[in-house]
Amino acid sequence: MSLPTFKYHPDPLATGNVKPSDTQCECCGKQRGFIYVGPVFSVEELAECICPWCISDGSAHAKFDAEFTDAAGVGGYSRPPVVPDAVIEELAFRTPGFSGWQQEHWLACCGDAAAFIGRAGREELEHQWPDAIPYIQQECGMVDGLDWQGYFRALDRDASPTAYVFRCLHCGRHLGYSDCD
Repeated sequence: MSLPTFKYHPDPLATGNVKPSDTQCECCGKQRGFIYVGPVFSVEELAECICPWCISDGSAHAKFDAEFTDAAGVGGYSRPPVVPDAVIEELAFRTPGFSGWQQEHWLACCGDAAAFIGRAGREELEHQWPDAIPYIQQECGMVDGLDWQGYFRALDRDASPTAYVFRCLHCGRHLGYSDCD
C-alpha cells in the first residue's frame, strides 16, 4: 500500500515522520502498515497513533481538532502571514509535521509554503543542498568568520545543531534554518 501524497511533505517516510507499524489508527480504527510519529497539537494525547491517511483526508483534524504543524509557524512566524490561509490550513490540518529541537517553523517562498525535504548536517548541506547554506547562515545571524565556520562544521543531521531543508515548489530553490537543543 502506498502512502498518500503530501504536497508540502513529499516523503514523510524518508524524513522519519511516518514509520512502518502495525499500530491501529485512533481515528479510523484501521491497521494500514504505517503510523505518523511527528508532533501532534491536540487536547488529547495522540502520540504515534494516527495513520497518514487520516492526516491526508483531514479526518484526524476533524475528529480530534488536531494540528500537525503549528499554524503560527508557517512562513517562519511572519506577521502578516506570507502564505494564504488555505495553505496554512493544508499544512496544519492535512500534512505530517516534523520534529525539531525547538519550536519548528515551516518556510515559505514565492508566496507558498515550501516542501519539507528533511534534516541535514554540514555534509548533507555541502553535497546535496548547498543553495540552502546562505539561508541558514542568514537565519542564524552569523556573518562569515570563525563563529559561522565553527557553527557550520557542528551542524549534524542527527545531533544538535541541526539544519532543516525545504524546497520551493515554484522556483526550486532550497531554503533552510537551523536550531539546537
